[in-house]
Amino acid sequence: MSSFFKRLKKKQNSIHHDAAKEKKAISTSLSANLELVKQRTGNSSDISIRTLKIGEVSPKCLAIIFIEGMVDTKAINEKIVESIMRKSFADHDSSQHLIQSLTDEGIAIGSIKTVNTQEDLFLALMDGNTIILLDGTDQAIIANTAGGETRSIQEPESQVSVRGPRDGFTESIQTNISLVRRRIRNPDLWVESMKIGKKTKTNVAIMYLNGNANEKIVAEVRQRLKKIDIESILESGYIEQLIEDQAFTTFPTLYHTERPDAVAGNILEGRIAIFVDGTPFVLLAPAVFIQFFQSVEDYYTRFDIITALRFLRILTFFISIVAPSVYIASTTFHQEMIPTQLVIIIAAQRENVPFPAFVEALIMEITFEILREAGIRMPRAVGSAISIVGALVIGQAAVQAGIVSPAMVIIVSITAIANFATPSFTMAISARLIRFLFMFSAAVFGLYGVILGVILLAVHLCALRSFGVPYMTPLAPISPDNVGGDTLVRAPLWKTREKANLIMKQGENLYSEDMDKPKPPLGRGIITQKKKKGDTDEN
Repeated sequence: MSSFFKRLKKKQNSIHHDAAKEKKAISTSLSANLELVKQRTGNSSDISIRTLKIGEVSPKCLAIIFIEGMVDTKAINEKIVESIMRKSFADHDSSQHLIQSLTDEGIAIGSIKTVNTQEDLFLALMDGNTIILLDGTDQAIIANTAGGETRSIQEPESQVSVRGPRDGFTESIQTNISLVRRRIRNPDLWVESMKIGKKTKTNVAIMYLNGNANEKIVAEVRQRLKKIDIESILESGYIEQLIEDQAFTTFPTLYHTERPDAVAGNILEGRIAIFVDGTPFVLLAPAVFIQFFQSVEDYYTRFDIITALRFLRILTFFISIVAPSVYIASTTFHQEMIPTQLVIIIAAQRENVPFPAFVEALIMEITFEILREAGIRMPRAVGSAISIVGALVIGQAAVQAGIVSPAMVIIVSITAIANFATPSFTMAISARLIRFLFMFSAAVFGLYGVILGVILLAVHLCALRSFGVPYMTPLAPISPDNVGGDTLVRAPLWKTREKANLIMKQGENLYSEDMDKPKPPLGRGIITQKKKKGDTDEN
């Protein structure tokens, strides 16, 4: 018991020590501050420190500190160093007056602020800002000179569309936020920033449209983010795992995308976007099941075509889950359900196969998963070749060796292709894992096991929540007004005047009451020009 209290006391002392360390003020001695910077950063070679002197009769020392590679060096040289050297300073001015003169006139940078604590100084330095320290004052000037080499805006690779914008998010959080603001030019588009991670101090921002987003959901997102107490945040996947409602499920309860148009569309529907610095993937909350079967180009194409494609995506998702299990159940327990000629063909193919249908399917599925994973991890130039050649060679060799039947190869191939048709990669992975549970259930109970698995899957999906929103909204609980708007069926834009109220605080009209269904004029004849007398064919 005594050791427990010792650990508790040690932990409390550590907390108080860290709090005192964060509130420690900057020294008035420039040499002491420079020594602190060198000591805290381990005298790293990429920390650049340049000293200047301002004033003529009694000059005072000034230091400019920045991290090479994280700043815009041209802006530092032209807007800070040259600007300070060109300006004349009075010798009788105190250090406080010099600080005020530098912030008002001496530095030609738009964003400038002053800090007086060591923690704020190092946070600004690690963010890519330039620190200006003056001897004799306990304040530091922070100039926003963040820059350096970053990846340019390119077409997203994980969500390819035939029709739509070609720009995608990058690893810069400022660039990503600006890409959304270019699409929603509205002052009600609010952004809240915070830092998460004890050691990484990663910039995280939430974006929502004030008035559209539900205040309770916004408050819940903000609260969950502030509760995160972890050492490092390197990608948005860290945030996703720490704020999701249900941890023990294969289904994603947050949607991620690297397309600015997808984020803008979801924000207009009342969702909250979570940006994480260092990753091109933006999280959207809350998420519903049907959202993962919608593509970004669904709103750029005619409604009848997209409605058919959405039903096709749901069908392919269902096929990717139950196709191998239905084959196992039919060939093992329910041969009477298969047409006679097909049963004879399958029986002839499996005559020399030494394994039952379940083991046969398990071998093929695991082999295909290995090939798929190898194709992803290999270099892009040879990855696709490994997947195609490996599948053809191994599949043909396995059939000739009598390890598997040709029918099983067809079933596994159809299942894999159906899995690729799912727009969301995270939802496709969920289907890949659940497929093995259905296969085991079919091998034990036959089609009864498959039906039982479908029932349990439906119950599990209905029990999920995403920030308090039912995962199967608007199918369960049923909402007839929203089902026909923009879920399984995408109604025409001119038909649904009120946007589907799934997430938003209140409904919103897409267009005014004066706008009606597009239609041609009442009648128009063929426009012809009568020839006048004296006109020739040449005229």
